[in-house]
Amino acid sequence: MKRKFYNILMEWKNKNINTPLMVVGARQIGKTYIIDEFCKNEFEDYIYINLMEKQSIVNIFEENIDFETKVRKLELELNKKIIPEKTIVFIDEIQESEKAISSLKAFCESNLNYKIICAGSLLGVKISRFKSSFPVGKVQIEFMYPMDFEEFLIALDKEMWVNEIKRCYDNLEEISIHEKLIDMYRTYLCIGGMPAAILEYKNVNEDILLWNKNILRNIVLSYLADMNKYTLNNNESVKIEKVYNTIPSVLAKENKKFKYSDIEKGANKRRFESAIDWLEASEMVYKCKYINKVEPPLKAYVKEDNFKLYLSDIGLLTSLLEIEFSEILLNKNFLFKGAITENYVAQAFRTNNISLYYWNSGNKAEIDFLLYNKDGIIPVEVKAGDNTQSKSLNVFNEKYNPKYSIRLSTKNFGFNNGIKSIPLYATFCIK
Repeated sequence: MKRKFYNILMEWKNKNINTPLMVVGARQIGKTYIIDEFCKNEFEDYIYINLMEKQSIVNIFEENIDFETKVRKLELELNKKIIPEKTIVFIDEIQESEKAISSLKAFCESNLNYKIICAGSLLGVKISRFKSSFPVGKVQIEFMYPMDFEEFLIALDKEMWVNEIKRCYDNLEEISIHEKLIDMYRTYLCIGGMPAAILEYKNVNEDILLWNKNILRNIVLSYLADMNKYTLNNNESVKIEKVYNTIPSVLAKENKKFKYSDIEKGANKRRFESAIDWLEASEMVYKCKYINKVEPPLKAYVKEDNFKLYLSDIGLLTSLLEIEFSEILLNKNFLFKGAITENYVAQAFRTNNISLYYWNSGNKAEIDFLLYNKDGIIPVEVKAGDNTQSKSLNVFNEKYNPKYSIRLSTKNFGFNNGIKSIPLYATFCIK
């Protein structure tokens, strides 16, 4: 399936520099697949190394020997010559060896112009807890995410629809296939952006009734297994799992601010902060931070103890909530409707490298997301349906007078009273 991340890989290649590329992202989002496709398509010679399966390679990286000797031993073990001008080396599951990560510095500084890509499960956690000398400035780090709604449509051979969405977004012009796109958006809420889930949907000829829900359940189970494998001890993994399982119920509340007391009675920051940090570093959750002053740069006015947590994939959230798909597809009113919609937007924003911030004024008003771009600070209001009445947006606009506002809902494109109406399915267009 086509991934936009391929463009990032091509940009790295076209720079023609020897800085190794490190791809960071959650498990099962398609990192190995797309890097493997890239290496096969774009290079004359390709070496794939999986450190989880090749302990002998890990042992070579762990040896206290000079870099040239290490490369020679790698070639002997692989029975293949690494030709810098022709060969791309993809080191998968590189988190299995800190010494392999440290060796990226030597690859970068070599005058032979080696081409190295690495990826792995929970690399973000590994980096945050690195004990050796991390090759700062010697590695290009890029983040990869689950497939967004644009990629979902492309995977279903609807690239023409994507182009029309982009055209109507640029011109704020109503789109003729609005209802069809709303139906597709609701299907995406059920399935999410994990490649295996979308591929299964294609394989059953886009019949949601035949789609296998166990795919997402198994991904959640694999995430929980990672918590046990890549944590310092069993006590830490228990705390991480508790936080992860708490997020869906917190999002269902009217006040979605995450409170430690939601995890268990007597819970506090000191006990659970590291668990949240682990989930953030793993890219399994996204933190949306509260801004107590609406002035640029927004990052300077973050109140660290006030935040919301969203899951990395909307399909995983829907799975954890155990919602019947008919509730979503038939647009019924149900408790978690707002939570699912907000999580979808947070995921889309994060995929576009938009930092997640929100604002409120006590009990009077709350703005779901704030953007900071060339037009200044822009409020983004998220509506699950087509009821677009909003006291909160009015309060914010009167107080801060932004150049315009954005309202995401199930309504068609439009622009009235300084508010850009953007259909939820076009959230991927917001940069």
